[in-house]
Amino acid sequence: MRFLFYTHSLISDWNHGNAHFLRGVMRELLLRGHEAMALEPSDSWSRVSLIEDQGVGPVMAFLKHFPALRTEIYGAGFEHEAAVGAADVVVVHEWTDPKVVARLGRIRRNGGRFVLVFHDTHHRAVTAKSDIARLDLSNYDLVLAFGEALRERYRRAGWGKHVFTWHEAADTSLFRPLPDVEKQGDLIWVGNWGDDERSAEIVSFLVEPVRRLGLKATVRGVRYPAAALKKLREAEIFYGGWLANAAVPRAFAAHRVTVHIPRRPYVKALPGIPTIRVFEALACGIPLISAPWNDAEGLFRPGRDFLLARNGDEMARLLRQLLCDQDFAGELAASGLEAIRARHTCAHRVDELLEIVGRYRSRGVTEQVALEEAAS
Repeated sequence: MRFLFYTHSLISDWNHGNAHFLRGVMRELLLRGHEAMALEPSDSWSRVSLIEDQGVGPVMAFLKHFPALRTEIYGAGFEHEAAVGAADVVVVHEWTDPKVVARLGRIRRNGGRFVLVFHDTHHRAVTAKSDIARLDLSNYDLVLAFGEALRERYRRAGWGKHVFTWHEAADTSLFRPLPDVEKQGDLIWVGNWGDDERSAEIVSFLVEPVRRLGLKATVRGVRYPAAALKKLREAEIFYGGWLANAAVPRAFAAHRVTVHIPRRPYVKALPGIPTIRVFEALACGIPLISAPWNDAEGLFRPGRDFLLARNGDEMARLLRQLLCDQDFAGELAASGLEAIRARHTCAHRVDELLEIVGRYRSRGVTEQVALEEAAS
């Protein structure tokens, strides 16, 4: 089949985690003999910010690390009708311009023979409901939501005809253990500061425990304000700025433990949805300790695949335990890696995607033929 992905960006992962998952999904589709191509808008804030921050070097690095992946940048005059005309499946990410979302729906309604899919991997359905409510999804065949709580939000609001849960996962062709990499530090956290959605939590579950234990720690990510950088300096935490996702496995391998600090909307309103970093960290075989997070869907086995800290004091205690007990840390890492390989790789998600769209593709073609026969 021919898959076309409307994404915010495939090239840039600057504050844009969906690029991680999409790259892995596209690579898996290509390995199975399907065609896969991405489209991204010319004004993508992630790609624009990446180039402003790092220059064009990361764009060249993307082409080097992902030579098989194809993406095209489109602008205002782009012919979307021609782009989707040869596709069997068109997947539209929720950051896509609402006008483009509606235009693709009209193309589908007016005879498009592809399965049209809307893909939501964010919390705007909770924190910015009007943004999602105004999207015209009436002509979309189905919606993929990256967690059951989000699926329920779409279902209750009547957004879309058929809504399925489709979690993110680890691209295990990239995210895997690298045992030969020498350890250079105790703790690493790869995460963005964000929009004050976890500011207090970063201090309580990362900065203060590191300061109290005197750990050699590194933080990588973007959008850290001056006040946040000051707190990191005071705790003697090295801040390295943006890190390309392709370089993250080696960064994990060079440290002994990592943490997960979920954003507040996922904790309070969308339980059961981890960030993609949880999947990626566990796939690399690094022990992980999480700030409070309710694994409502049973994706993992808390206490076996990762540890859960209820507060900053418990985070400090668990960090000390993992760093002092190598056998315990090894067992935790091995269990988390096992969970990923058994259930949470991009190959698993492609299996799910093919099963879902296969049913709608068959039905959609049958319905279109019936309409054309009735009109003739």
